[in-house]
This record gives sequence, C-alpha cells and structure tokens, in this order.
Amino acid sequence: MPARDLELLQQAAREAGEVAKGYAGESARRWDKPDNAGPVTEADIAVNDVLERILRSARPDYGWLSEESEDEPGRLDAEHVFIIDPIDGTRSFIEGSRSWAHSIAVAHRGVVTAAVIYLPRKDKLYAATTGQGATLNGAPVRVSAQAGLDGASVLGAKPTYAPENWRIPVPAFSRVYRPSLAYRLACVAEGRFDAMLTLRPTWEWDVAAGDLILREAGAHVSDRRGGVLRFNNAVPQVGGIVAAGPALHSALIGALA
Repeated sequence: MPARDLELLQQAAREAGEVAKGYAGESARRWDKPDNAGPVTEADIAVNDVLERILRSARPDYGWLSEESEDEPGRLDAEHVFIIDPIDGTRSFIEGSRSWAHSIAVAHRGVVTAAVIYLPRKDKLYAATTGQGATLNGAPVRVSAQAGLDGASVLGAKPTYAPENWRIPVPAFSRVYRPSLAYRLACVAEGRFDAMLTLRPTWEWDVAAGDLILREAGAHVSDRRGGVLRFNNAVPQVGGIVAAGPALHSALIGALA
C-alpha cells in the first residue's frame, strides 16, 4: 500500500503544481489569516481543492489534515491520514520566488509511510516510501556524512541560534536559510546541507513529508529533545525538528538546552 500511495502522491503533486503555476504570486489575491497566522492566497486554496479532490476520491477512508482545511476530528480515528501543506512558503510564493513547495504525506497510525515534496518552479520532486529509500526526480539521495558541529551547514531561522537554546557556546555553524520548511528538510535529505533545526512547536503539515524523506535518506529526525516524531496528533504540532546524519544529530541533541 505505501508504494501505491506514493504513486498517488506524485500524480497529485504534479497536478497541483500546474494549478499553482497558473497564478502569478505577486498578483494572486491574498489575505491574512486570523491570530497572526500568516498570509494565504487564492493559489493556496486552489491547490488545496485539487489535492483534496484527487486524494480523497482515491482514498475515501483516509483522514484529512491540511493547513488550508477546517480540521476534522474524525481524522483521529482513521488508520491512515493525508497530511498536506498546499503551498509551503506562501510568503516566498507571494514574492515571486521559486522556493515554495507542495508537501504531501500519508501517515499510518502516526508514522509517515509515503511522502512527496514538490517544487514546481524548480522541477524538483523529492519522494520516499517506507523501506525504499529517498529520491530526487527518481535518483537516490543521501544525507551528508558531516559529524562535527563546527563548520556544519545548518538550515534554520535566526531564533535557532539564540544562546539560551544551547548548553554550550553556539557552535560555529555555516548558517543558511530557505523560506520553506519542507524545502529545508529536502535539502538536508539531498546532502546539500548538513542539518536542519527549528526549535519551536511546528505544524505537522510543514514537516510530515520531510520526516520520511529524511529518514529514508539516512538521517535521524527527532523533536528538539531527541524524541521520535508522531503525527496526526489532536493538536497537530510536533515539538520542533532536529534533522541530520546520525553522528551530527547526536551531537546536536547533546548540545541543545
């Protein structure tokens, strides 16, 4: 079933990409969500609609969790659930950047079993299913072998490096940033960067797909305290993300406060 799910996710991601590319980011109608939850555009809603139509018609018994859909409590009782961010990096999309992504995952009893991160403007499709490795446009990818903290290239936002987050002086990382959480995770899976950190509570739809793609690329992925990530929670968040190759991940967890 995970392999069949992955085929479905890839098809849906490609169709969603065509829909999203039909909108010019800077001119797409936009508005702000309540409670300072960030911007949303008509493209986010259109992509959500096409993904829901494709995925739920193919798997009507799967639950549904999407950033752009009203939460359905029934998902908590479903064996499988789709976890979707229609456009991860909406601000980037609005600015006309190419670094936004569709993040699409299937979780089975809290564990992601099939996942796709697709960047339509870059034509990059990262994919994974349980036990089959991770790929970029069909070619295998692998996390980097970096082991030491100093000199490691780390994708993270500025608050990550605040001294209070660390037991030790903040390591001499090579600091890098990408606006999409999903894309950051995919870049680590690809081995382009060594680690990704976000230390605040994080919405599941931003990171569910990246969790599996990273694990299948050989990374260790955990919350900020080293705990295993579980998905389809009643409050759909995880306690931050630490993602890197095994040795570097261990070093990061040991260094974090």
